[in-house]
Amino acid sequence: MEKRIVIIGGVAAGPKSACRVKRLLPGAEVTIIDQDNLISYGGCGIPYYVSGDVSDEKELRNTSFHMTRDESFFLKAKGVTARTRTRALAIDRKNKTVEVEDLNSGKKELIPYDNLILTTGAQPNILPIPGADLDGVFTISDMHKAIAIKERIARGEVGKAVVIGGGAIGIEMAEAFTDLWGIETSILEFMPQLLPRLVDWDFARMLETHLTESKVNVYTNEGATAIEGEEGKVKRVVTANRTLEADIVVMAVGVRARSELAKAAGLAVSAMGNIMVNERLQTSDPAIYAAGDCIEVKNMLTGKGGIAPMGSLANREGRIVADNIAGIPSIYKGWIGSFIMKAFERCIAATGLSLDAARAEGFDAAQATTAQSDRAHFFPTQAVIPLRLVFDKKSRRILGAQGFGPMSDAVLSRIDAAAAMISSGATIDDVSQLEMAYAPPFATALDALNATANVADNLAAGRLRYIEIKDFLNWMDDFTANPNWVALDIRHPNEAKIFVEKYGADKWLSVPYVEIRERHQELPKDKTMLVICDAGTRSSEIQIFLDHVGLTDNLVLGGGFNVIRRMGLTWWPS
Repeated sequence: MEKRIVIIGGVAAGPKSACRVKRLLPGAEVTIIDQDNLISYGGCGIPYYVSGDVSDEKELRNTSFHMTRDESFFLKAKGVTARTRTRALAIDRKNKTVEVEDLNSGKKELIPYDNLILTTGAQPNILPIPGADLDGVFTISDMHKAIAIKERIARGEVGKAVVIGGGAIGIEMAEAFTDLWGIETSILEFMPQLLPRLVDWDFARMLETHLTESKVNVYTNEGATAIEGEEGKVKRVVTANRTLEADIVVMAVGVRARSELAKAAGLAVSAMGNIMVNERLQTSDPAIYAAGDCIEVKNMLTGKGGIAPMGSLANREGRIVADNIAGIPSIYKGWIGSFIMKAFERCIAATGLSLDAARAEGFDAAQATTAQSDRAHFFPTQAVIPLRLVFDKKSRRILGAQGFGPMSDAVLSRIDAAAAMISSGATIDDVSQLEMAYAPPFATALDALNATANVADNLAAGRLRYIEIKDFLNWMDDFTANPNWVALDIRHPNEAKIFVEKYGADKWLSVPYVEIRERHQELPKDKTMLVICDAGTRSSEIQIFLDHVGLTDNLVLGGGFNVIRRMGLTWWPS
């Protein structure tokens, strides 16, 4: 008798498991159960549907060859029975059945299985504040919510929007409201920065600056305390500091696993509510597997478990489940947390741990930052991309990478390469020697990722002494905090002139890079010189020379002004 495989959940991991199983076990009886009438859609594309980049919601449910993934498609094209508008009520592990209810007719029945796959996904968190249930307050949880939001906008009912939550979904929704529809949009983030725990503060600051320049109001360190309405409809969002008018509110404050069925069936569930699985993605019942946003996933760097709600991971996990059911031993090693997102004309990406996260996990971590060309400097479309590598100072192991730049392939390619290296336990030296494809339209001869690893090597070996960007900015805000410091600007005199004029020659020295060797006698011997250029590359070279001539009291500004000018600083000369 062929296997009977029942899958609860029909968005990402479930359909992937179903189709893979049918390819490996063509005679298997595979059934997908989902309480929604829309299944197998690209949930990560919802903000782009709202923005209008994706014109029709069906595009999120279509295959690459333009067939809609519905019940008919799965049955005719894949040989899989998809039962929509059907809710799974209970799992009987002893008798290997699932009790389901047809939501249209109310009829209940038992569906037998040999293997059960739980792909129940995650549900959005809802803040426990007054007004969270008002008409016009949305979470981004399914296609129906997305369609309802777009319909309100299209009817002209939305002039002002507030997004609660400065994570990736919140930022993408803010762009969707602002870019095409011209809606006045504000983001509220309770933490001190956008994308908290995902990127370091200075990368988040570059993103925040670009959002502000794109007419999105960003309020960090500020949480919503209440949502107010009139006649049952949302009208404003209240914080401790301000009241924001709103015709629509999107609550994007994280998700939690849908694990109620698993817990009721006696399966192991973590304290955070994630379904526990082994490396083969089996639950505590060997006949039951789980995949997608509902499971506990191990972080390969920290060894800790947590939720990893990403469609890319869900699809990989779905394949692994199917392979194991079909008798092909497959192991899921875990994740390191790679992401990339679009924000108007910029993108930001990261993989692994941020510096703060690495230190919080007990690593003796440091970071190397560069801001160099993404392709040959002479190529017309070259652009600057700030990159960061986070590493452990003792083992030299790479722990994380971050990138920020224009909407192109440049940041993505470097973060993907770094992710592969981090997953394999690579060191600074491995990334320094990593072979990257090269041609002037695509990269520099010494790739930006290799160059960042070289900076990390110099830092780890003590050949380079940094001043952190935060310490430099604190000094710029208050020179008296470090009265013995002076900036040594080695850029072209025309670039340095405005700073010399604004801050005075006692705080800002201008000696061009090409003149340092012949003019070093002019430099102060009783000051700590902060060596500044655009990317940090020339500064590190000058540091070596200054050390050689005995002027060892100096520090290099990592990332240089290429990073700082992207941060929207009030002291930057206009």
